[in-house]
Formats: sequence, structure tokens, C-alpha cells
Amino acid sequence: MKIHEFQAKQLLGAYNIPIPKGYVITSSEEIPKAVENVGGFPVVVKAQIHAGARGKGGGIKIVNNLDEAQNATSGLLGKRLVTPQTGEEGKPVNHLLFEEALQVSKELYLGITVDRVNACVSLLASVEGGMEIERIAVESPKKLFKENIDPGIGLRPFHANRICFSLGLDVSLLRKMSGIILSLYRLFIDKDCSLAEINPLVITEKGDVVALDAKINIDDNALYRHSDFQSLRDMDQENPLEVEASKYNLNYIKLKGNVGCMVNGAGLAMATMDLIKHVGASPANFLDVGGGATSQMIAEGLKILLFDVDVKVIFINIFGGILRCDTLAKGVVEAARQLDIKLPMVIRLEGTNVETGRRIFAESGLSFAVANGMGDAAKKVAEALNE
Repeated sequence: MKIHEFQAKQLLGAYNIPIPKGYVITSSEEIPKAVENVGGFPVVVKAQIHAGARGKGGGIKIVNNLDEAQNATSGLLGKRLVTPQTGEEGKPVNHLLFEEALQVSKELYLGITVDRVNACVSLLASVEGGMEIERIAVESPKKLFKENIDPGIGLRPFHANRICFSLGLDVSLLRKMSGIILSLYRLFIDKDCSLAEINPLVITEKGDVVALDAKINIDDNALYRHSDFQSLRDMDQENPLEVEASKYNLNYIKLKGNVGCMVNGAGLAMATMDLIKHVGASPANFLDVGGGATSQMIAEGLKILLFDVDVKVIFINIFGGILRCDTLAKGVVEAARQLDIKLPMVIRLEGTNVETGRRIFAESGLSFAVANGMGDAAKKVAEALNE
């Protein structure tokens, strides 16, 4: 789960990581109060969306008086902000963060994430603050420093000190920087984060170390341990189809293709998407209904595919195990009857009760293209698209 910058900074502040004075507004009437709370002009106005590169999209502005603050607010609040990370549709701006303008002498990068290759948490730091970490890794790899953290030991002070020395910081800043690193790690572990990033972490002209921007993602699988985080979720920032899918415990991700996919199992889902690309089409989504799906979950998943205006053909690829083929067939037939589906549907079944499942489709009186194997399914998908 992604959260906004101002929410991430509230978490940082709770762990004694220095943050700028800030105030969040949702209407222009709150501008005077926001300016007063951050200590007066100049003020940085920052659009709050679940995407980076806001500055490139005009989502971060420095204002020096009330007129400029009003113009910035009216130009952002209630609008959709398009950045290199949002796509053409952009993201709605429902909150603005008014923040004090700091005099910055140096920008750093600091982040903690999960290294899936090495099966551990990794601490990353760089002297190239303000840049995307992927860009740093490609363009300035020698300026990126990494500490892999043994899960049995955790982050120790010597890890933090080693990062500080690698960054070439002045001795007077070592204690402050080390404290921030250790606090960020505690936050990462306590809150079950998948990412905790401060970019940039700035050194001010006064010698303070401050988190100027923050990005925190929470592991969805751990949300049951953090009931208070439900209030942090902003569904306006999420794809409506993904929100709907989450209500039925369906693993759904919207993509930009023309073939709607329903599959059980992540590995089969990836193979299915490769198969679709192989025949010259493109998957419109990743939809894994899981091994324990019910007929209702199948029906709801099919509805979600139909609500996607990009979908021209539906491809259902199921290997019956825990999810039996007859259970899938009943769900699909029931949904097809309710929704009066007009789109071509290609279905490939194998596994438990496969013959029963095929018979249910054959006797339904509805038009399904039931394939014999992956190759035949690919051929039928291509034919349906061409028609």
C-alpha cells in the first residue's frame, strides 16, 4: 500500500527523524493558516499524489506571497497532475502540502528496501540526492553505496557508520546521520514496509540533516497487523478496477493491452501473458484468482474484466487443482448469463474435473471457444482478435 508524502513524514517524525514544518490543505480557504503554521513565506507548495517526478509535472512550486500561493493552489488542487510516472491519465490532487523553504547545501539519497535476490533488507545511500535510485545505479554506480542486512542480526551501528563514511560526510554530521539511518530501519521493520525512502535527505546551511521528501510503501500482506493504516489509504489514487478486485481477494493489476486474462497461479499468469504477446496481442491485466477461488470470485473477476473498456477478448486459462475446473465453469457460465457477454471468450482447462468443466461449457448454450492446450488457445485468441 502506498501512502502520501505528508503521511510518510508523519511516520518519520514519530521516529524522531527531522522533517520540515508542514501543513496539509484541501481547500484554498486554508492557505493563510498553512502559511502561518510553516513560519511564513517563502513556502513550498507540493501536490500530494502516489507518483514521483512531481516537479517535472509542475506539482512543486515555491511561492513568496498570498497571491502566488492562491494561484499555485487553484492550479493544482482538484486537478489531475501528469508526471513521467503517472501516464497520460495523471493522478487527482486532493491534498497540497505547504512546507517551509529550507536553505539547502547538499542533497543525499537514503532508502531501505527488500533485496529479493539476496533475500534480505538492503540499505542504500548516495551523494546524488534528488535523483531516482535506478538512474543513480545506471549513471553513477560508484556513488551508490549498499549494505545488505542479515535478518538474524538487523541493522547495527557499524552499518550506519560505514554508510556515513562512504558518503564522505563531515565528522560533525556523523552522529545525526547515523541516528537517522538507524531510526529509518526501525520504522521499516516496525511498520512492515516494503520501501522506506528519503530522497532527498538534505543538509541545510545551518548544518541540520532533514528529510525533505519521503516515500513509504507498506507490505499489503502485513496490513492485518496495522489496522490504523486503513485510514491512510487513498483509493482516489488507485485504479478503480484494482480497488474492486481487492474487495474479493483477487490479485489484479491493470495493464495497457487488449486481452483480458483470468488465470490461477502467478507462474501460469506470466506464461499466459507471454503467450498473448507471442500471437501479436497484449495483456490488458494480470488477474490471478488463486487456488482457492469460489464460483463467486470467478464471477466477480469476470465482471472486472468486462468493466475494462480496453478488453476486446477474454482469455481464461485455468489449471484445476484446488480450484476445480467444474467450479470455474459454473462461475463463468453464471456470470456470462447475468452480464450478457458480447466479447469473444477463449477458455483453456486442464486438471481436476476437466471433463466435467468442458461439459458445463458445452451444455450452457452460450458461445465459448474451448481450447485443447496452450497452442490451440493462442490460435483461438489471435483469431478472435482478427475477427
